[in-house]
Amino acid sequence: MTNVELAFAMIVLLMLLMAMRIPIALSMMACGALGYGLLAGPDSVLNYMGTVPVSKFSTFDLSVVPLFLLMGELATRAGITRELFRTCNVWVGQLKGGLAMASISGCAAFGAICGSSLATASTMGKVALPEMKANNYQAGLAAGALAAGGTLGILIPPSMVLIIFAVLTEQNIAKMFIAAFVPGFMAAFGYMLAIAIYVRWKPESGPAGPKTTWAEKFRSTKDVWHISVIFLIVLGGIYAGIFTPTEAASVGVFLTAILAFTHGKMRLADFRESILKTAVSTAMIFFILLGADLFSVFIALTQLPSIGADMILAADLSPYLVLAIMLVTYLVLGCFMDSLAMILLTIPIYYPIIAVMDFGMSAEDLGIWFGIIALVVVEVGLITPPVGMNVFIIKSFDKDLQLTEAFKGVIPFLMSDILRVILMIIFPGITLWAVHLLN
Repeated sequence: MTNVELAFAMIVLLMLLMAMRIPIALSMMACGALGYGLLAGPDSVLNYMGTVPVSKFSTFDLSVVPLFLLMGELATRAGITRELFRTCNVWVGQLKGGLAMASISGCAAFGAICGSSLATASTMGKVALPEMKANNYQAGLAAGALAAGGTLGILIPPSMVLIIFAVLTEQNIAKMFIAAFVPGFMAAFGYMLAIAIYVRWKPESGPAGPKTTWAEKFRSTKDVWHISVIFLIVLGGIYAGIFTPTEAASVGVFLTAILAFTHGKMRLADFRESILKTAVSTAMIFFILLGADLFSVFIALTQLPSIGADMILAADLSPYLVLAIMLVTYLVLGCFMDSLAMILLTIPIYYPIIAVMDFGMSAEDLGIWFGIIALVVVEVGLITPPVGMNVFIIKSFDKDLQLTEAFKGVIPFLMSDILRVILMIIFPGITLWAVHLLN
């Protein structure tokens, strides 16, 4: 068996293990260790396990992961989602589909200090779904808006998946955050536009709420000013070069903790539970990272990425055709894998191929541009049938909701996502202009 054949055999084995519901970390570690051992001998695997985990997880860059996770936990316990939703509803609730638009706005605001899609969908769903049901919103539209809005948690910085991509590809985390800012708000605007078009087509699906005065609108912002301050300090500090991402995350944790204790009435027991949940989540992510690193070392040893890149260059395929094929595989993988697993599995194979192709931009710009596009498509995978994780989260809050109705409800948002991806591919400046401006 050649090295390439061994690589494909381990990839197939990895898929089989995941299909058997073996945790992704264990699956990648087992396949990576087996393949690495067959190529370099068992002693090499033991040497790797004896040295790499300590050196890898003691790096400064990865310290940002538990900090942003803790910030998200504290933000959830601060109970700010209700205020966010109420304020957004005061501003846009008088429009047709206004409650759904308020849900999107609230998800975007919460995602800006949370960084988790599942947490965003879950916390906002608990608040917004009962309101939309009480106002006779079509169940599909309500579920689709909340499921799609939840995806903003991994696109609008800070984002765990974005941080992991930057670590894997050795990109600058601050520049990745800057690059994600415009596509993230494009997503929020596109979702709200999709709602506006849908309710014009089916007016009964999202009735308008009571009108509010400008005085009421401005008064409502007093409930969310503290969230805006945290957002501006954390991300503004990164964009302005005042903080590194790790320093910004530390400041964000401190400010969010104050908010949770003073505004959310959090007690020491709740704080202790937040710390424990953050530790568990961090351990899980780091364990997945270790498995992915071992698997990527094996893949690199087989030279599969370089051989694949040479074959693509020899075939003279269009770089954009290759990119399109990669993005389609993300949509397929999204049917049965979560966003982090998709990034960890594919980037060791895809990124070396993309890096040698000519897209007419510098290596740094190419890495940032590809990372944001991949993140957007991974985000789409969270709402695509048959296993859109965000859809199932929303379904858990409404036992009467039919899955078929929920997945029909996400179709307008999927169309918005597809249009956004096409625009980002045709016009790379959408992703890169803010990076160049701040440089």
